[in-house]
Order: sequence, then C-alpha cells, then structure tokens
Amino acid sequence: MAANSLTERNDERNVQAREETRSNEKYIRPAVNIIETEEGLVLTADIPGASKEALDVNVEKGILTITAPAQHTTQGTSAYREFELASYYRQFTIPESLDHEKAKAEYVNGILTLKVPKAEVAKPKRISVQVG
Repeated sequence: MAANSLTERNDERNVQAREETRSNEKYIRPAVNIIETEEGLVLTADIPGASKEALDVNVEKGILTITAPAQHTTQGTSAYREFELASYYRQFTIPESLDHEKAKAEYVNGILTLKVPKAEVAKPKRISVQVG
C-alpha cells in the first residue's frame, strides 16, 4: 500500500509515546504558541475535544505540564478512522522569573490560553537620573 493511502496506520502520525514514564499509552502533542510580552508569557494550546474538568495545567520545579485525558464518547463500532483518539501531553521549561502563583488559564472552544505574569523583580524598571 502507498504511504499516503486512506488506510495508512495512525502510528506514523502526530501520536507518540510518552517518554518520561516509559508508558505504553499514546499521547498527542498539542500545537502551542508561546508569546513573550512585557507583562509575561501568553501560551495558547490547541486541545480540541478535551473537557475543561479533566484538563490539568501545573508548574512544578520550573516545568509547565499540560495534560488532558482522551474522551471516548462515541457509541458503536468503528468502520473507518483517520485519526486516533489519544490523551494530550506537553511539557515546557519556563523561567523562574515568572510569577507562577498569579498564572491564569482559560479554556474556550478547544483552545487553552495560559497567562503567566513576570515576577515584580523581573520586570524592567526605569531608573531616574538626578543632576548634581
């Protein structure tokens, strides 16, 4: 069969094993944009199909982890599939200069938006120069 056939196995797509635990479970790495602003970092992640209640976002020892278990809600027997339903998992190292305690997350229409402000000590400060 050709590599681009309709029956191509999903093992070769964007689904991969989670290396940290050597788990046999498959995970999808959600697409992420990270933007640095003067106030801090804004992260947006594409996590369609995840439920807000099951979504887990945490920071521990400078590692930001996003996980969301797969939601198997479709009834019946699969006759044909082009995508595999797998849990979402992604990790990032983030600077300690961010104020993790003031981080805010919002999940709307499959998009997670996480805002992590810079700590006050990390924000640029203007120093006035006095004459004389």
